[in-house]
Amino acid sequence: MFQSDLFDIKGKVALVTGSSGGLGSAFAKGLCQHGARVILNGRNRQKLDAQVKQFTEDGYEVYGYDFDIADSAAVNAAVADISSKIGDIDILVNNAGITVRAPLEDFDESDWDRIIASNLTSAFIVSKAVVGKMIARRSGKIINIGSLQSELGRPSITPYAASKGGLKMLTKGMAVEWAKHNIQVNGIGPGYFKTDMTKPLYENTDFNDWVCKRAPAGRWGETDELVGALIFLSSKASDYVNGQMLYVDGGLLSGV
Repeated sequence: MFQSDLFDIKGKVALVTGSSGGLGSAFAKGLCQHGARVILNGRNRQKLDAQVKQFTEDGYEVYGYDFDIADSAAVNAAVADISSKIGDIDILVNNAGITVRAPLEDFDESDWDRIIASNLTSAFIVSKAVVGKMIARRSGKIINIGSLQSELGRPSITPYAASKGGLKMLTKGMAVEWAKHNIQVNGIGPGYFKTDMTKPLYENTDFNDWVCKRAPAGRWGETDELVGALIFLSSKASDYVNGQMLYVDGGLLSGV
């Protein structure tokens, strides 16, 4: 029998960290388009307000919260405020992330700390703040945004790869811990998509050519091509899927 509500997330409350631009904005928009009430997050208040204004003008129900995802006190306060004013979070997308490019032997320890805090520790902090209510109502979806670098290394971004590899294993650990509460924790591993973070790459002719030759699809991904995976993992369609990383990469990881 066809289930018309299999992918239905209308009215669900979704928090997308790092969603004032880049892939986070695409994830947030995708959730909005499918009827979710979305909390946008970022540390740049001006940029966040502009994103909220644009989404609101497009007819979506969105809210902006400018808390530091690596600060547990700030996260706990924000999550409590969201629960009180908007509703308990049904869908958490741990998307926020940064990178710094440098040879590993020259890498500054402070940059290492910032990358691990933003890309890995924050997912633990925000998930921990949210999961209590999910456990109480025996329902919740947590989606961690990994990367091809959850599986592969590349020169100059080893700390980023370490953080994304760690996020893959955090995803599996969360799934093992929380599946008994009917909470599904999975990840999405984007391939090469054109965003502000990847601008130095796609503007590099040699690297752009390499991506187009390396990916069986022969091109970079369009950000809206991530939405299908997101809605699947946010909805009841994935109720028996747990601890998985779904790579949306044009087939890049499938060949050598």
